[in-house]
Amino acid sequence: MTARPHLRTRVLLAMSMGVFCVQLDAFALIFALPRIGADLGAQGDGVQWVVSAYLLSTGALMLGAGRLGDLLGRHRLLVLGLSLFGAASLVCALATSLPMLVAARVAQGVGAAVIMPVGLSLLTNVHPGHLRGRATGLALGVGGIATVCGPFVGGALTETISWRAVFWLNVPLCALGALWASHTTEGRDTTAARHIDRRGLLTATGALAALAVLLDHVRHGAAWTESALGALLCATLLGAFIRIERRAPHPLVGLALFRNGPYVALTLTGAVANTATVVFLFVVPLSLQGRWGFSAVAAGTAFLLPALAMAVAGPLAGRVPTSGAVPTMAACLGGGALGLLGTALASDITAHLIAATFCGAVLGLANALTLIATQGVIRPERAGEASGVTKTVITVAAGLGVALAGSVTGHGHRAVGAEAAADTALPAAAAGCATACAALLLWRRAVRVRARRAEGRDVGEDPYRRAGDSST
Repeated sequence: MTARPHLRTRVLLAMSMGVFCVQLDAFALIFALPRIGADLGAQGDGVQWVVSAYLLSTGALMLGAGRLGDLLGRHRLLVLGLSLFGAASLVCALATSLPMLVAARVAQGVGAAVIMPVGLSLLTNVHPGHLRGRATGLALGVGGIATVCGPFVGGALTETISWRAVFWLNVPLCALGALWASHTTEGRDTTAARHIDRRGLLTATGALAALAVLLDHVRHGAAWTESALGALLCATLLGAFIRIERRAPHPLVGLALFRNGPYVALTLTGAVANTATVVFLFVVPLSLQGRWGFSAVAAGTAFLLPALAMAVAGPLAGRVPTSGAVPTMAACLGGGALGLLGTALASDITAHLIAATFCGAVLGLANALTLIATQGVIRPERAGEASGVTKTVITVAAGLGVALAGSVTGHGHRAVGAEAAADTALPAAAAGCATACAALLLWRRAVRVRARRAEGRDVGEDPYRRAGDSST
């Protein structure tokens, strides 16, 4: 289903506001945590939950939110998500204690979990095929600006005004987004007759919450026994979810989705790219301050060029045709591996920034392409389900990236941490990108071989794949 041009514009504006706020609040408070702790009288590691609570609640709820949008109406849930995010931001801005702030951050995470997959599927459904990629790319480009500039903006607002200004900024933006989203309508998946797979929703959310908490504990150096128990709980819930989905008449996630080869390939390799991006975003600003001796303001200013390259990549990804998504993703992963190595091995600041800018561009393109291209190989009526799965996978990957970066940057003197990060985390991320690139190319070759062998056979229709889409 497509909507009239002015309604499509409102959806694009609403999603752009939403993704900007969601991505900004994921990174803007990193440098503000000491000030938050001092202002609220918090001591020890408790203040870290200001960031962790937001990321954990977002990652745990995205899967269910995407499918609920398909069933209950995407524009309604987008309005709800934006309204909740704005209201929670207001509570954050007025928080008088750390528990109050953390609770509001959890509510923000719930809103973010609704906004991202539901907004992506709404863009897919209201735009005609030739405009879907471009519209999604524009919205993700706005989010890219918030992602890469978040730490700098948060630090600047904290120093000049207050950390509360980050949350005050969200309130009018979310209100505008909710207003725009309320002025459109779109179809829903009537085949499921509004049957909600409650058992699947509960077990999936529980498994993702357990995994998110496990990643957070690993990042903070949890004991192996605690980590093993968390992994066991996660695996048990995941197994229960799979059994439920196999038997459910209207599953939360149809397992046939994972027989869509292009979707699975792009999602998994996109997760690797997202992991590398998180490592890049954490390590390079730290390296500018430690290895190269920049002040926090100077490092933020120097990082604006890689940030701009990453932001521009979003709209460019929207121009990649569906048939070219896999080779473009492979090229981005290969370029990302080279860029990450170049950033780590650069012998002077000019070469370091050039490599970082190139790296920002190709990783930004890969991340935007993951969300755009996976929507292109899925039927629109299942767009929310697919975007929920994709966002969940890459959010979990982001948690792994945080753990990898934190394992080498979270201890010791800043300069030592920067050297360790450049020498360890960046090459590790480069190796992951190179491996994913090789795997994607091998998969593509295997698909072509199978396609040639199967010419003339009637292989049936994949209920998740869009008509006319190529598997390569």
